[in-house]
Amino acid sequence: MKDNVKDETKRMTQPGLEGVVDAARALLQSVERVIVGKSGVIELVLVAILSDGHVLLEDVPGIGKTMLARCVARSLGCTFRRLQCTPDLLPSDVTGTYIFNQQTSQFEFRAGPIFAQVVLADEINRATPRTQSALLEAMEERQVSVEGETKLLPRPFLLLATQNPIELEGTFPLPEAQLDRFLMKVRVGYPTEKDDELILERFAKRNPIEELSPVVAGDRLVELQRDCRKVMVGDDVRRYIIRVVHATREHSQVELGASPRAMQGVFRTAQALAAVRGRTYVIPDDVKYLVPYVLEHRVIPHVQTHLRGRSAAEILKEVLESVPVPVEQESSAG
Repeated sequence: MKDNVKDETKRMTQPGLEGVVDAARALLQSVERVIVGKSGVIELVLVAILSDGHVLLEDVPGIGKTMLARCVARSLGCTFRRLQCTPDLLPSDVTGTYIFNQQTSQFEFRAGPIFAQVVLADEINRATPRTQSALLEAMEERQVSVEGETKLLPRPFLLLATQNPIELEGTFPLPEAQLDRFLMKVRVGYPTEKDDELILERFAKRNPIEELSPVVAGDRLVELQRDCRKVMVGDDVRRYIIRVVHATREHSQVELGASPRAMQGVFRTAQALAAVRGRTYVIPDDVKYLVPYVLEHRVIPHVQTHLRGRSAAEILKEVLESVPVPVEQESSAG
């Protein structure tokens, strides 16, 4: 996986945890058969999946956001549905609706695409706010309410959404409540010149995504998510997470700081990242690495701060530099 966090020390020995590394490696290798030069991005998506969270992929068109989401879906042995978000998409097109059956003279529920284990919401910001709000309950509570009835969604349930940040015509920016439901917001980024050469070579004769097959079953994924919760988080690392979150709330240029849900997101993703990288415990570097992806879309700067050209990413960098980091000896003890 990533080898930039100093050797990622000891392999897991706790019962039930050793499979996380193998499963993550299998998923990474499967997706990398199609997606070139984005191992860090793929790792982040896998961490979100193992944390039982949803991912918002944001970048310019043609970068491979939708392709990445499709590769992840095909590599998981889960049911998959795709929502092509457009302004005329209705909430009932997402959740489903009751249809009158003339043969039985009864109304029968016809499930919408949200009743799948992996759902791709392509260009989610093209859907109207009313349709976007239909996803809120599903993302947070893993259920939907239709005609006064509550219907549970299958487990695992993962929403992968894409959006184009530069095209504003015909789009509806996601409100803060919607953004807060996404565990991570990840930008894919342009490939390097060397990667572009490999892309042309790889896609010259066929689309390699057609050759992908599941490498992790849905039931197994639920077990792996549960296993990641066993990763130890020392008291000093817990306090570090809390201090970082509170620093976003107390920053003079921030209107809306990180919420308790965001704090839990940092905690869970740090556990999953440690597990993926082969450790039974979380270190402060895990937290520092994940904070931009988990908190940036949840921290709202003041209007004047935004007008001065300062972004949430810059504020978070400032926060991480200002909060004292616990020494590694303390964080890996216990």
